[in-house]
Amino acid sequence: MKNRIALSMILSVLLILLPVIANAHPGRTDSNGGHYCRTNCAKWGLENGEYYYHNGGGSKSAPAATAKPTAKPVIKPTAKPTTKPTTTPAPTLIVPKKQNVGTLQVYFFDVGQGDSTLIRTPNNQYVLIDGGNNDQGKNVVKYLNALGVKTLDAMVATHPDADHIGGLDDVLKALNVKSVYAPKVSHTTQTYKDFLTAVKNEGRTIKAVTKGVTIPLTGVEANFLAPVNTYGDDLNDWSAVLKVTYKNKSFLFTGDAELKSENDMLADGKSLKADVLKVGHHGSSSSTSKAFLDAVKPTLAIISVGKNNYGHPDSGILTRLKSANASVLRTDQKGTITAISDGNKIRLPRGQVNEEGNY
Repeated sequence: MKNRIALSMILSVLLILLPVIANAHPGRTDSNGGHYCRTNCAKWGLENGEYYYHNGGGSKSAPAATAKPTAKPVIKPTAKPTTKPTTTPAPTLIVPKKQNVGTLQVYFFDVGQGDSTLIRTPNNQYVLIDGGNNDQGKNVVKYLNALGVKTLDAMVATHPDADHIGGLDDVLKALNVKSVYAPKVSHTTQTYKDFLTAVKNEGRTIKAVTKGVTIPLTGVEANFLAPVNTYGDDLNDWSAVLKVTYKNKSFLFTGDAELKSENDMLADGKSLKADVLKVGHHGSSSSTSKAFLDAVKPTLAIISVGKNNYGHPDSGILTRLKSANASVLRTDQKGTITAISDGNKIRLPRGQVNEEGNY
């Protein structure tokens, strides 16, 4: 009897709770405050599987999973340089050492791709042949100052090319120049005009150079062997070629004289023999023919040359000089070259070209 009463009571309770269960919430609340609908979805106006918030916000899409913040890459600060960037210093100009008076001294200045040569006679007279390019004028003046030159007895502009006369206007402004020699050929460049203007401003006129003209010097002969003829627009062949002789030794300065001028000098019959040859046109193949070299017979050949795109000096000319038993010295390798003569021998002082020898 007691069991029947207990069973009746359980059934009564279930009947009472059944409507509540029928209206039960359609899912379990999660940590986001909502749930996915699993049961009685239609009764709650939801679709099966739809997510619902309890806070009255209505039906929404399921919240996206919260992305974990990605760690930003650690960028180490660039270390500041501890030293200031260095700049390449300008090359130091190495000036030649002044020699004692009483000898013939010839200084083949290092002016890069160009020509400039100073002659000092035993009686302390000075002749400057060419002055390098425009940017070398100040260096030529520094060379002259270092050698104690205040007055030039003569200046020779071999021909109007800029790498020969470009620096002469600076020299004319800086020093006293007694006389100026140049071949009778003109040019239209500003460099040549600057040279003419500087000569005029110093109250000088140009003495025209042809074969047979001489520079008056005490105890030393200085004779021009060229130009022999006129050469139209061939400026190089117009070059003033100067032979300087002191007792038994001689120097031949050829400027940029090329084959036409060389052949004319050979035909003219004047002696071309010289102990030292300033090789024509920076060692170009257009100069220093075998016939001309055979006539000069130098024991020492000086090539005034710098960095260039012309192929100077030409390998064939170097071979020709070697075959002629001439010792070759180059300003691009040795810097300024000094040759000293007492009239019986020619020597190169140690420390100028790192070698010493008699020629």
